[in-house]
Amino acid sequence: MRRLDQLLSSLGYCSRKEARAWCGAGRVREGDAVRADAGARVDPTRVTVDGLPLEFPSGLTVLFHKPVGLVCSHDPRDGRRVYDALPARWLLRTPRVTSVGRLDKDTSGLLVITDDGALVQRLTSPRHHVDKVYEAVLDLDVPPALVERFADGIELHEDGQVEKTRPARLQLLEPRRVELTLREGRYHQVRRMFAACGLTVTALHRTRFGPWSLEGLPPGAWAEVSA
Repeated sequence: MRRLDQLLSSLGYCSRKEARAWCGAGRVREGDAVRADAGARVDPTRVTVDGLPLEFPSGLTVLFHKPVGLVCSHDPRDGRRVYDALPARWLLRTPRVTSVGRLDKDTSGLLVITDDGALVQRLTSPRHHVDKVYEAVLDLDVPPALVERFADGIELHEDGQVEKTRPARLQLLEPRRVELTLREGRYHQVRRMFAACGLTVTALHRTRFGPWSLEGLPPGAWAEVSA
């Protein structure tokens, strides 16, 4: 049970002051009963506003098929954001909605969008070993010897030091197209791993993240999933 005005505010519907006005106007119900008292404690799953149930009252977790050209930043100064392609109310929720990990502007594919901090930690913590699967197109034919090299880990230069990635699974699909499975998420890791081997990624797409895939989800679309 939650206090009604706090509930509506945390889900991005309105301020707590506006909630009092909405309740007074009869716009808010719990089941069949009008809730005129914004301070009443209610069951979020039974509350409606203007006849419609609350969106994700128990927490928001969706898959989003990110197109090329969008950034994962919350700062609008960084360009068109993935959040601009999602319902505006989501950005007003508390806790804040965020993406699990990031895809750069030139990378498309699967993003998990959530306000569940525990889920973010579970999916991004190195100790949980969550698979992330990418398809990459390279500028040159990929030497078969790279399969073993990626399996051993690739040395990357970070902050003046050389650090080795965790073992990664590389599968050759075509001479210049591969599938790569990682269990970590360093900055621009896929592009940097191939660059360390003398190859340039010309297109990059994430197809899976943990238990979820993009199957059936077109670019720019989102779908609710269970966390």
